Amino acid sequence: MHVDYQTGRPISADQFITLLNETTLGPRRPTDDRACIEGMLAHADLLVTAWIGERLVGVARSVTDFCYCCYLSDLAVSEHIQAQGIGKQLIEHTFAALKPGCKLILLAAPQAVEYYPKIGFTQHHSAWVMSSAQELK
Repeated sequence: MHVDYQTGRPISADQFITLLNETTLGPRRPTDDRACIEGMLAHADLLVTAWIGERLVGVARSVTDFCYCCYLSDLAVSEHIQAQGIGKQLIEHTFAALKPGCKLILLAAPQAVEYYPKIGFTQHHSAWVMSSAQELK
C-alpha cells in the first residue's frame, strides 16, 4: 500500500466529511453543517493530506503563524487503515512546513489521549477552552 502525502492540495467538503465520519472525530465535528466545514477548510493555514490513489485517507488541518505556534486542529486517519504510521507522517509533514522551533499544539480526542505521548508529545496541564462569548464572566 503506497500512501502519498501532499501539502496544500485542496480537498472538498464532501471528502473531508467522509473522512471525518470514518474516524472518532466525526461525532465531535460539525459534519452536518456544510458551511462550517467549508469555512474550516477555506481558513486553514496549513493542510497536509494522505492519499491512497485518489482516496483521501488522512488529514492534518492546522491554523498557524508558521513561526511561533501551530494549532493542529484536526488530525484524522480513516479507521480502516489506522496504526500504520499515517498520523505520525502527517505530523512530520506538518512540521516540515513550519519554521524551526515552531511549537505544535493540539487538543486530543478522548480516544487518542494515549497515542500522543507515544509519539513524543508532552502533556500541558494549563490549557483552557471557552466555547462562546456568553461564557465570559
